[in-house]
Amino acid sequence: MPDYSTSLVWLRRDIRLDDNAALHAACQQSRRVICVFILDSDILQDLPRVDRRVEFILVALNEIAQQLACLGGQLLVRHGRAVQEIPRLAQQWQVDAVFANHDAEPQAISRDAQVARSLQEQGQTWHSFKDHVIYENAELLTQAGAAYSVFTPYKNAWLRRFLQDGALASLPAYAFAPKAGQCIKVDDSSVPILEEIGFQASNLRQLGIPLGRQGGLSLLDEFATRIARYQDARDFPARKGPSYLSVHLRFGTVSIRELVRMAWQQQTLAVESLGAQTWLSELIWREFYHMILSQFPHVVGHSFKPAYDAIVWESGTHAEELFAAWCAGQTGYPLVDAAMLQLNQTGYMHNRLRMVVASFLCKDLGLDWRWGERYFAQHLNDFDLAANNGGWQWAASTGCDAQPYFRIFNPITQSEKFDADGLFIRRYLPQLAQLSKADVHAPWRATAMALRMADVRLGENYPLPIVDHSVARERTLERYAVVKKVTA
Repeated sequence: MPDYSTSLVWLRRDIRLDDNAALHAACQQSRRVICVFILDSDILQDLPRVDRRVEFILVALNEIAQQLACLGGQLLVRHGRAVQEIPRLAQQWQVDAVFANHDAEPQAISRDAQVARSLQEQGQTWHSFKDHVIYENAELLTQAGAAYSVFTPYKNAWLRRFLQDGALASLPAYAFAPKAGQCIKVDDSSVPILEEIGFQASNLRQLGIPLGRQGGLSLLDEFATRIARYQDARDFPARKGPSYLSVHLRFGTVSIRELVRMAWQQQTLAVESLGAQTWLSELIWREFYHMILSQFPHVVGHSFKPAYDAIVWESGTHAEELFAAWCAGQTGYPLVDAAMLQLNQTGYMHNRLRMVVASFLCKDLGLDWRWGERYFAQHLNDFDLAANNGGWQWAASTGCDAQPYFRIFNPITQSEKFDADGLFIRRYLPQLAQLSKADVHAPWRATAMALRMADVRLGENYPLPIVDHSVARERTLERYAVVKKVTA
């Protein structure tokens, strides 16, 4: 094991000191450790000036800065291009090595390769570690040595490997503490405020989202008390069913190992805990999509199944108008609109609703799934390229192990099944609050008297449907017929 005098730990999608593979390794191999986070202008330049994610990151960085101060160290924060800032800092502080955790997104791979080359030219070493998944890239392969493209066999292989490997090792924060007295003391580690990097405050704090590492751990502890009900509660957006940990997992304020450990312990403690088993399966879905992105990078911008790139989506002014209505929650289908308003107002969307609105965009409006993928990428607090791409291609039937193209969600029956009392709809569409449970899912079917008594004026304070689902369904089947011709 190398013994370095001074090392730099570059935090990215792992904003925590606990259970951090790169930081743990650096502390074991280095006499002095500097932690750094780059507010990468190559990424930030494409974001809206009001972005909850940037605010989330700054809160987490302030928390880490305080933790490091207690250990005798400080956090360096820079705003600039990471490909320039990391080599510059490595040279400035005369480090021997830079430690970071893997980031498997295509742009990140290119960035890290460029940084590694620059460090090599400066005579410094680059080390990177697996941290954001349990099994990555080609760690799980079929018996033929190929990457999996169907989830269930992948999940079974994942579980077999996990059982063989035994309990996940924890990488505790105290690994940093023995080196505390030897950590470099720096004076320029203050975390900038939003305005200093060109951003403005969002409504993040008003939303009451638990922030930082402590917020993530509090959510994990709270979810552990109701994970047994996850299987039954997760599909109903008006109920407290999900873990709400996705944004913390995305930015690494909690580690995937912590989540898997909890799920595994819960299903072991309660042998029949379908809730814990189901949640663990969702975490494995996440790993599956990360593997797909790594092994099949063409999914960025193209269908996993090439034949589906032959589909001709709606285009032109009318298509753009339909898309604008979808984005604004003005489709005339209450569950779809409420879901889009939830996203626009909070940066979060319930998982069942992600499937509903995605299916509606592609199979009711006939619009390219990539339009929706980009919109989610801009607005989701928990945006993750692999999961977002995988989810959209699943809904559009263009991805691996996706729902068949002829299986088309009916937005009305989805509403009646998963928001039967209309509680979620009424929360985001108060103008429909006085409609009965029977009418709230499809207001245009209500009687004139019912609409008048509920003060619902279709076409005025709530839109008429912009598409007829039954007609759209037939058009979708025709649209996807091209796939049969291509594959025949």
